[in-house]
Amino acid sequence: MDASSPSQSLKAVLGPTNTGKTYFAIERMLAHSSGMIGLPLRLLAREVYNRVVERVGQQAVALVTGEERIVPPRARYWVCTVEAMPTDMPVECVAIDEVQTAIDFDRGHVFTNRILNARGISETLLMGSATMAPVIRQLLPHAEIIHRPRLSTLTYAGSKKISRQPDRSAIVAFSAAQVYAIAELIRRERGGAAVVMGALSPRTRNAQVELYQNGDVDFLVATDAIGMGLNLDVHHVAFADDTKFDGRQTRPLTAAEFGQIAGRAGRHVRNGTFGVTGGTDSFDEELVAQLESHDFEPVKILQWRNTELDFASIDSLRRSLDATPRHKALTRVPTATDQIALEFISRNEAGALATDLKAVHLLWEVCQTPDYRDISPAHHGEIVTRLYSDLRKRGFVDPDWIAEQVRFCDNISGDIDTLSNRIRQIRTWTFVANRKNWLEDPTHWRETTRDIEDRLSDALHEKLIQRFVDRRTSVLIRHLKDRRMASPQINDRGEVSLEGHLIGTIEGFRFTLARSDGDGDAKGLRAAADSAVAPEIRNRAERLSGAPNEEIVLATDGRLRWRGEIVGELVEGDHLLRPRVLVLADESLTGPELERVQDRLSLWLRHHVNTQLESVAALAEPSDLDGAARGIAFQLSEHLGILPRQAVADEVKGLDQDVRAKMRKHGIKFGAYHIYLPLSLKPAPRELALILYALKNGGIRQPGVTDLPHIVLSGRTSFEIDPEVNPHLYEIAGFKVAGKRAVRVDILERLADIIRPLIALDARTHSGELPAGAAEANGFRVTVEMTSLLGCAGEEFASILSALGYRVRRTPKVAAPVEAPVAAEGTVEGVAEGGAETPLLETAETPEEIESDLVKIDEVAEAEAPVEETTLGVDQPAAEAAPAEPAEPEFDEVWFPAGRRPDNRRHQNHRHANGAGEGEGEARGRRDNGGGRKPRFEKGQRFDAPRGEGRGNGPREERRFDKPRKFDNAGKGGKNFDRPQREKREPAFDPDSPFAALLALKNPKSE
Repeated sequence: MDASSPSQSLKAVLGPTNTGKTYFAIERMLAHSSGMIGLPLRLLAREVYNRVVERVGQQAVALVTGEERIVPPRARYWVCTVEAMPTDMPVECVAIDEVQTAIDFDRGHVFTNRILNARGISETLLMGSATMAPVIRQLLPHAEIIHRPRLSTLTYAGSKKISRQPDRSAIVAFSAAQVYAIAELIRRERGGAAVVMGALSPRTRNAQVELYQNGDVDFLVATDAIGMGLNLDVHHVAFADDTKFDGRQTRPLTAAEFGQIAGRAGRHVRNGTFGVTGGTDSFDEELVAQLESHDFEPVKILQWRNTELDFASIDSLRRSLDATPRHKALTRVPTATDQIALEFISRNEAGALATDLKAVHLLWEVCQTPDYRDISPAHHGEIVTRLYSDLRKRGFVDPDWIAEQVRFCDNISGDIDTLSNRIRQIRTWTFVANRKNWLEDPTHWRETTRDIEDRLSDALHEKLIQRFVDRRTSVLIRHLKDRRMASPQINDRGEVSLEGHLIGTIEGFRFTLARSDGDGDAKGLRAAADSAVAPEIRNRAERLSGAPNEEIVLATDGRLRWRGEIVGELVEGDHLLRPRVLVLADESLTGPELERVQDRLSLWLRHHVNTQLESVAALAEPSDLDGAARGIAFQLSEHLGILPRQAVADEVKGLDQDVRAKMRKHGIKFGAYHIYLPLSLKPAPRELALILYALKNGGIRQPGVTDLPHIVLSGRTSFEIDPEVNPHLYEIAGFKVAGKRAVRVDILERLADIIRPLIALDARTHSGELPAGAAEANGFRVTVEMTSLLGCAGEEFASILSALGYRVRRTPKVAAPVEAPVAAEGTVEGVAEGGAETPLLETAETPEEIESDLVKIDEVAEAEAPVEETTLGVDQPAAEAAPAEPAEPEFDEVWFPAGRRPDNRRHQNHRHANGAGEGEGEARGRRDNGGGRKPRFEKGQRFDAPRGEGRGNGPREERRFDKPRKFDNAGKGGKNFDRPQREKREPAFDPDSPFAALLALKNPKSE
């Protein structure tokens, strides 16, 4: 139709963005029995198609784009892209949207053609910017121009950093690199952004727009693709650049282009703002005034290309395409992609196939295949050449060739750029599949290419989300805004998930946000997460307030656990037995809920202390005790049930039996080493005692506090100590440190009960079989019963006895038995002096025979070393018969209480006394003269130098050797032991022993 011909109804509906022009066109089209609307984008065409389908049904609406064709048999309304509009189809109403696109160098001539030639039978609508009014008046003087005002105002907001942009903002850049960089920055700082670019497939763009529209993200990073047709809920538009590459050169944006993009801010009646960011210079006042008033320089010239083409030959076609417009408001479009493809084919052998009108017409159709990949003209020309050659030679495109091209695109792996390239490639084959009669099986290829494009688009959408969106953050933000969303799910591990996304973990009343790469706005993210889990924390507080005691436990680390989760910890109180509870909770738990939790845990703790340490707490102020007994009880309470006897030895001596009986009624036991409460030695009281002691002395985190309860619970009676652990902790745990081992207090008392009768026993006066462990001179030998009781033997057990104040006499064992007096003699290897304290065990006096053996320590010890040497050097039959080295001698070890002097005659009258008891476990008899008291010496007594120096056993007392001594036990039924002179005493040895050889060397005459 001639552009100058009058029309019954030709209307140009013009105005800025957000004036409802597209909505008006849809309503007018549906008011007729049939209609067609041409839209600038495939994306917008799909949106309008869905809207019309909702109104009139799917069977009445057709969708036709370059890559998609849905045509029901009885379609009445056609929704198309402008390029794909079937211009030969008569309909009642025709509408063309965004007519200002007629100025575009690449597509403008198509819009100009529709403006001039596309007409409806009853009504034609041209929608676009108000800048088109003058040129429309020139080209279509009979057209009615309707101006529609903007529904909301647009205000300049100045410059802000990208990370400071308000929510629901669109940040605009003009290259993919800029868009990606900005989106990554927003992800780090604000949780994520949707991405919209013209290079994305419509399906991907739809998915990204939906990501923004439904609130998953609050930011949209886009190119100028959002400036046309996309209706978005944008409150603010920020320009990150003010120049763009238009396919030919990089140039500044015009005011009208700024206005088209900025107009996306504020939809319907909601006002919008615009500004700059990312280092872009602030807009000058003139530009701001233009944008706010929507007053832009009018369009003067439209791009045009001749549509009355001559298909007689390729040359005729080329000449007709080069025709110039006859109207001054039109200008011939620069050489387009399809003309370049035509020139490419005309110069190769495929051009020779265009021999008639039909062939030239087909050639032009093939040349109009879009270059979605934006590749080189030569490469695109080769694709067009292959398509045309197949169509002319075969009548359809070679199935194997197109299958190979499609199969190359069928791969959803790769990064964003790789997937984007594949989508552009498959769009080319989707376009080919939607051409009539180009393929042998067009239905199959339409479905195949559509499926591949959809899968590639979905994969690209997911890649964009992975790179530019923190889904967890977006879900939290949406939950913060929409309280109707589902509550978070919490599994048995305390992991909190929202819509399948892990947002953190919750333990007790504390929530820990799951960290991820790029968590920039941690404060805002934390606030959103706290809001999501706050109801669960309050519910937990309510349940704990009414929880039974069995659900709450105190762990060895001093923390209270409810149903296995930490809810509080103990802190130091005003008294050892009155610690305080610190509730471990987030800020989400406040007010009455927090107070109820605090009261419940405090009540449980008081009950726990009073239950486990009831006997200890009762000793703080015993009503039936006074004086020294009351003081001892108080100290026992302050020491949590275990008190070293040495600390109150003087007070204990002054207690009579009646007072002790009263104290025993309180559960107090008087032991040889400790005064303690046996009931408090159980694992649970000891574990609590350790925690209470640590709160006042060094803290619960010090070594040993969490480890010792496990040892107590295991039932071990002794174990090696850790030098890093405070020794007082072992005592609080119920153990006494003896040397390098710690021995349980009650086990130590049982050991004392075993040793006590052995020390009191005199083997010379005892009738019947001697008990196990009995030894001469009121000593004792280590028995299996003792080592089994302490769970150790050998040097470890010896170290315990030494630490307890015992000393050992080691006598070499001879191979053959000899007379008793001689067998008792021998070399003493060494004497282990007592430890820091002397056991409170009174025994009979040590006989003088022990002293005679002790005198010979140096002589025999010096002789031991050369014995083997001398024996090996003697040429005698015995040596020849047994050339092997002699076995290492064994020793008989007898232990004695430390500090006893064998020559102390003051106790001779008491050596057989049993030492009447002072109470169970108490020392019997009188103390010895050890412990530092100076020995008494008779007049004329001679002193020798101390012996045993350099052997690690410490010095011994000086002894007199100027006259013999004897024990006269005849009057008591014992034997007389006259000690012979040392020089006349000849010990008997086994002839085969090394000692016999030594004796032979020293005294040849004896042979």
